[in-house]
Amino acid sequence: MSTESIDPDLKEIDRWPLERAIAAILAGQGRAVAAVAQVSPQIADAANAAAGRLGSSGRIAYAGAGTSGRIGVQDGVELTPTFGWPEDRLAFFLAGGPDAMMRAVEGAEDDEHAGRMAVSDAGLGRADVLIALAASGRTPFTIGAVREARERGALAIAFANNPDSPLMAAAGEHGILLATGPEAIAGSTRLGAGTAQKAALNALSTAIMLKLGLVYRGLMVNMRISNAKLEGRAIAMIESVAGADADRAKDALAMAEGDIRTAVLIALGLDRAAARQALSTGEPFEALVERLRA
Repeated sequence: MSTESIDPDLKEIDRWPLERAIAAILAGQGRAVAAVAQVSPQIADAANAAAGRLGSSGRIAYAGAGTSGRIGVQDGVELTPTFGWPEDRLAFFLAGGPDAMMRAVEGAEDDEHAGRMAVSDAGLGRADVLIALAASGRTPFTIGAVREARERGALAIAFANNPDSPLMAAAGEHGILLATGPEAIAGSTRLGAGTAQKAALNALSTAIMLKLGLVYRGLMVNMRISNAKLEGRAIAMIESVAGADADRAKDALAMAEGDIRTAVLIALGLDRAAARQALSTGEPFEALVERLRA
């Protein structure tokens, strides 16, 4: 496997001065991100397919083991505060269970049946999307999760860092290769492969949120406000989108009970009930704003 091979140019890295070693490691990180850029059309296709499946009730699920599994969890948990994605529409299938977030669980990734059972127990179905990651592309737990998800009608998207891998074959149309090659230090895929996976997930999940209309003019208008810093950002967004002054924006946010999109519509002249009703119709937020600003 390419991710397990030794880069002949780096086989003496442990004997180099640290500045040279760090420069080589960072160069590898740059190549990892470049590998993701090479497959941006495939990521866009996967995001379009995912948004079409999710609708108003579908779940986004992540499956993986070790580094890959933890990267998936990191991406998923950030969707709620940044895009307002409901927590009950997220699922995580990590080999070894929640304990594996903090420590290695020996042998857990080798159990394909456990991957299948995790997906089955969660009841994934046609409205759901499973995003799977494995640098090797051969992790039985993750392959089992993908196979079970597809058999149950869910959409599967898989990222692997080795070509022609079983994971990519199991995912079918949306098996995506992140061709990062050998790691700077052989024996683990937490460097280049991990960086590529994180960058790919950043692009994929953000693109899904874009397609679902949870971003307006480059602003995270559906984020959750959990501290004073984010409240300040929200007020600034309302000022910008609604053309309101700071006091009007702050009052609208309070009336909207912290919901930014509702607050924008209030700042544009609707009362809270009418704003919430308008948002519930399914009309794109941008269209609502333009109509009220006309």
